[in-house]
Formats: sequence, structure tokens, C-alpha cells
Amino acid sequence: MNTMYLDNNHITLVGKVTSEKRLSHEIYGEKFYVFDLSVPRLSGNCDTIPITISERLLTDKGLPLESKMSVKGQFRSYNSYEGEKNRLVLTVFAKEIEFLEDQDADIPVGKDFVTNEVTLDGYICRKPIYRKTPFGREIADVLLAVNRSYNKSDYIPCIAWGRNAKFCETVAVGTEIKIVGRVQSRQYEKKHEDGTVENRVAYEVSVSTLEVIDKKSDENENKEEDKEAI
Repeated sequence: MNTMYLDNNHITLVGKVTSEKRLSHEIYGEKFYVFDLSVPRLSGNCDTIPITISERLLTDKGLPLESKMSVKGQFRSYNSYEGEKNRLVLTVFAKEIEFLEDQDADIPVGKDFVTNEVTLDGYICRKPIYRKTPFGREIADVLLAVNRSYNKSDYIPCIAWGRNAKFCETVAVGTEIKIVGRVQSRQYEKKHEDGTVENRVAYEVSVSTLEVIDKKSDENENKEEDKEAI
């Protein structure tokens, strides 16, 4: 089992602070806060992504609204219990933050400047759901379980497109795969049993590249290397 947890799950974001920080939780006297980071897309739209940060990473400068910064960390999940139901909540857990030097300049977006990239190495934990849009575009919903320390796992919803989506349709539950993509936010309406409607935001990884990790091939390669060394 792969225990290189930083390699399993790492994300880089560059964006603009769009909310005040709010207390999330406290563990052993250490406080954690959540704030929203607006990350630009190539299309000109933005994804608004929640960032969880320890008070240890905060300086006297704090998190001024509209300030531009880079965040490096992990894309994590946890269960939020609402009555008898639970809901999967996703957040970026910050391990490093850095304010951009030129706060007045626009955040550059393009292939030479990464503003939103996540790499996940995990296991398919539910049969992927393959479908086509009314316009014939192929999509597959994939739920990935990514190992974390202390015997925990993060359950990350991913969306694959085109050939990747078609490929996911045939991948068995339990298969280890590596995904590179970007985190995107999406608004939707949640209809309750009493007829009320609640506006919510979903977060997921839009897959750019996908590969199956073949442990047997890796083990055979290592054995061959050992033979050569002998």
C-alpha cells in the first residue's frame, strides 16, 4: 500500500481571498479556520474553493479581502452530520501559503502559470457512472478513495470526459489510478422533502489525465533491477 501521503494527494491553487476567515474547529488547542479562494479559469470564469488553514500559518497580516495568494496542500473530505443524514464536505487543507508579490496585477492564467492543479493517487471505491449529455458529450462520475495518515481516507468525487470517461466505464472497483486535474465548483439546487429548495455548491475534480497504477509491473521491474544489481 502506498503510504507516501503527500505524493498521493497534493494541490496547488492561486487565487484571490473573497471571504473573511471563519472558525472551523479546534484540535488540542490549535484553531483551524476556513476562507474562500476565488481561482480563475482559462474561460474567464472563477471557481470559489474553501480553504482550511491552521492558525499557525497565519501572520499579523491575516487574510485581507481581495488579497492574492498561492496555496499548496491537499484536497480532503469529511462527513458533516445533519440530523440522521450525513453529507460529504470537501475542502483544501493548506500546508503552505504565500502572498503574491504584485497584489495589483491580475493573476496570469495559462499553461505557463498553474493556478489550479491537483494530483490524486487512490482507489475506485464505487462503480463509475458513465453517461452522455444531450449533445453527445461523454461523462463519467468517479469516486476516488485516497489514503491519508492515521488510517484515514479522503473520498474525492471526480468527473472524467471523452475518452477518459469511456475508459472509466470499464475500470473495476478497487483499481488504483492516478488522476491529474483541477478542482471546480458547481452550484445546484437541493430539494427537501418539505418542498423547500436550498442552493448549494458542489466541488469535484475535473480530470485532465488518468492512468491505472499497475503494481505487478512495478514489482517485476524492481525484481529485474535487483537481479541486475546482483
